[in-house]
Amino acid sequence: MAETVTPTVDDTPPPASTRRERSGWYIYDWANSAFQTTVITVFLGPFLTTVAELAAGCELGADTCDGYVHPLGIRVAAGSYYPYLISLSVFLTVFVLPVIGAIADRSAHKKRLLGGAAFTGAAATIAMAFVTGDRYLLGGALFLVANISFGAAIVVYNSFLPQLGGPDERDGISSRGWALGYLGGGVLLALNLVAVTVLSEDDNPQRTLDLARWSIVSAGVWWAAFTLVPLRWLRERPAAAALVARGNVLTDGFRQLGHTLREVKAYPLTLFFLLAFLVYNDGIQTVITLASQYGTEELRLEQSTLIVTILLVQFLAFGGALSLGALARRIGAWKTVLLSLVLWTGVILGAFRLPAEAPVPFMILGAAIGLVLGGSQALSRSLFSQLIPTGKEGEYYGFYEISDKGTSWLGPLAFGLVFQLTASYRVGLVSLLIFFVVGFLLLAAVPIRRAIVAAGNTPPRVL
Repeated sequence: MAETVTPTVDDTPPPASTRRERSGWYIYDWANSAFQTTVITVFLGPFLTTVAELAAGCELGADTCDGYVHPLGIRVAAGSYYPYLISLSVFLTVFVLPVIGAIADRSAHKKRLLGGAAFTGAAATIAMAFVTGDRYLLGGALFLVANISFGAAIVVYNSFLPQLGGPDERDGISSRGWALGYLGGGVLLALNLVAVTVLSEDDNPQRTLDLARWSIVSAGVWWAAFTLVPLRWLRERPAAAALVARGNVLTDGFRQLGHTLREVKAYPLTLFFLLAFLVYNDGIQTVITLASQYGTEELRLEQSTLIVTILLVQFLAFGGALSLGALARRIGAWKTVLLSLVLWTGVILGAFRLPAEAPVPFMILGAAIGLVLGGSQALSRSLFSQLIPTGKEGEYYGFYEISDKGTSWLGPLAFGLVFQLTASYRVGLVSLLIFFVVGFLLLAAVPIRRAIVAAGNTPPRVL
């Protein structure tokens, strides 16, 4: 009878991270942010909507389109196709991310998982080159693959953070990564916007559509090319002994996820932090998502003003992430995030008072968003790393990403309902204050030092 071989696990503490390894981790933020900015924020929505309108029989460049497409036999207004795709991708992501995290925790080849997810997403993005004519179904399928892969890669990427530095170092590491991400995303977006501005022709909507397609493709190339750096510079680290897969890593990952869901009640303070993050981050994501609509519909601003403001946010978020990271070293990440929520409240109140048809005040408000945006997100990520039981970074960051992406419909829903009742974008915007106020109160109620100790970790010197 064959002898069963138990995998050998190295239980010695992993070596300290090197500067080269941390730099490789930062570069992945630079790589993937191109997808978020160039694809999701600017080009993909209008591009896929236009392709769906062509499939619905509308003329290219028409001001309005009342046509319908029929994906899988379902009657869908062409203008609703992309929002429905976003909702479907969020729904699927909720199921995928925790499983990916559980697999990452049990695998001795975390870099391969990162590369597999990143290259799959980048390949799907590059394949948008084939979305021509009325191929809206191909575009939708590629977007689903790319967006889910993007989230899966982020989970694996974030799970490296606790291994790259001690409790007192993670705020700085996370802030530098997030800052570089905003810079990289801004650089590619600026290049694409310059290309579109120079090469587009007012009387040639087909050329504009083609330029949008190749801008999307460029983000996939950028994502894939720069992912090679972290795959070379990051090091594989042994999985925790209790989590090493005894059989198939995929089925073991599902089993481990079920076990974690049953035992997560043992860390109620970690869950309480996730609830606070869910609330205030939903407000942040809604502001980002609806800023362009508010600028065009309520403030009646030109598209060029919105483009300049988007770039302003990207580049100032680089400095904002570093600045709030430096502040966190003095007063602690928890207090800094709380301060950022106070600043977000000021941003909402300022947006409410913005005059119409006044681009400069809108840009100033965009600058304020940029300064607070990167830091609040980066420090939330590093603060959560202190609340994760050792060896389960992937799983818990899977839940974190669900809190980040999976509930991003709550803010837009509140905004939409208030607008429907009041017919005022300004009142709808002010309704978002509840997310920042309630999020602040929930986060302030978390006994953060006790929560870190309860998760089995050593608190940083300053919180």
